[in-house]
Amino acid sequence: MNSVTVGLNKLSFSNFKVFFNGPVTVSLSEEARNNILKSHNRFLEKLKTKDIIYGVNTGFGKLSNVLIDEKNQKQLQKNLVRSHASGTGDAFEHGIVRTILYLKLLTYAKGYSGVRVEVAEKIIEFLNNDILPVIPEKGSVGASGDLAPMGHMALALIGENDVYYKNKICKSRDVLNRLNIEPLELHPKEGLSLINGTQVSTAIAIKVLLEGETLIKSSDIIGAVSVENSFSSMQVFQKEIHEAKMHPGQRKSAKNVYNLLQQSEIVNSHFDCGKVQDPYSFRCIPHVHGACRDIFYNASKIINNEINSVSDNPLVMKDGSVVSSGHFHAEHVAQALDSVSIAFCELGAISERRTHYFMKGVEGRFPPFVTTNPGLESGYMIAHVPATALASENKTLAHPASIDSINSSAGQEDLVSMAPWAGLKLLQIQDNIATILAIELLVSGAANFIGCLSMNPGKGTRKVIESLSKKCSFDSGDRPLSNEIKILKNYIKSGNLLTTVEQNITME
Repeated sequence: MNSVTVGLNKLSFSNFKVFFNGPVTVSLSEEARNNILKSHNRFLEKLKTKDIIYGVNTGFGKLSNVLIDEKNQKQLQKNLVRSHASGTGDAFEHGIVRTILYLKLLTYAKGYSGVRVEVAEKIIEFLNNDILPVIPEKGSVGASGDLAPMGHMALALIGENDVYYKNKICKSRDVLNRLNIEPLELHPKEGLSLINGTQVSTAIAIKVLLEGETLIKSSDIIGAVSVENSFSSMQVFQKEIHEAKMHPGQRKSAKNVYNLLQQSEIVNSHFDCGKVQDPYSFRCIPHVHGACRDIFYNASKIINNEINSVSDNPLVMKDGSVVSSGHFHAEHVAQALDSVSIAFCELGAISERRTHYFMKGVEGRFPPFVTTNPGLESGYMIAHVPATALASENKTLAHPASIDSINSSAGQEDLVSMAPWAGLKLLQIQDNIATILAIELLVSGAANFIGCLSMNPGKGTRKVIESLSKKCSFDSGDRPLSNEIKILKNYIKSGNLLTTVEQNITME
């Protein structure tokens, strides 16, 4: 089991891979503990003044003008958590839930939340026992915090929600009793602090980035296999050509494809073929894949900033004042995810176009629809159709969520980010892209089987072709293709395609 510390060191999305690999053990650094203690003491001093503090001695949202007696302030926090646990839909996967819990700890470690150290310790106790709150995917608009889903998280901590424990859904109270763990008792501000923040939006974004990095590199690999087996030119990927453009993503993509095709007898077989230019979907791989890369890494910087930010409201400042702001607003996350949605939509679109090119056949190499017996067999004609369907679906899903705010909380929350939906639909786009790429890989592999078996592939594509020969029944003619598409999709999403290639080639 991996161990992780909650500290003040800067993190990036890649540090969160451990939470998606399985259970973890978490500890609180002394610096983080001291920050939480100092912040709580400052909050207690402020509480003694009887000043009005939002969500502590007032109601919430539009009810913030209603004052709450001191005797009811603990009940206020419990009522808040209960009322806000109103999410809908399927539950988040375990990796996202672990990430949500850890992100909440990172905010507390900064020392602006005013909660007791016991709150952080309870979250750590849940993580260390892999007690994972059942948190519905939908119900947050990504402002005033991810209130509904975080309500379910907080409800589990006080023993009133379902949790996953040992791969079963159980009552939180039952699991806590079995492990002799006391449920969290909420003190003033603590319920509000637990449900406030961008932790759900950011956790989804982290998953998007972790999976997206694999898809970006896989797109270069599969594009190279298609360049090779469509008998397109590799000369357009030379370093000197792309040094004339200042985009780092373009240069890396061109370098990847060029390196993958080194030593290819297939490429060398048509060096002097007289063909002037290949279609954009082949020739412009560095430009399109590269743009997607640059947008992706720009977005990742924004998400990394959010990971390392304070996300709570109100804030307990170092001078002891308690101030309201909007640090729970996930607009940065939403816009970053929307930009990646558009970029990744293009990754799927250009892949589908390459598959379309194969459908026309290459004279003297392989017939239309990449079939050995045209007419009698349909070959890969219909395999292309799901790629077009998913590429079209992605265009709809890429519509920006962040521009579609809906007024909530009786007008108090009058412009919201919609960051969780920006992330959820992007995960669907990525899943669609993995299928589109799998279809391209299947078709280009079939082209290799029909037209190139007597020639060695490139240094980087060789291992891919060898792997395809074991996963796909290219010698069986017409057959149901769904299972092979599924196998190749898993091959891509798991990162195994990338691992296969990196035995010979280092991917940028």
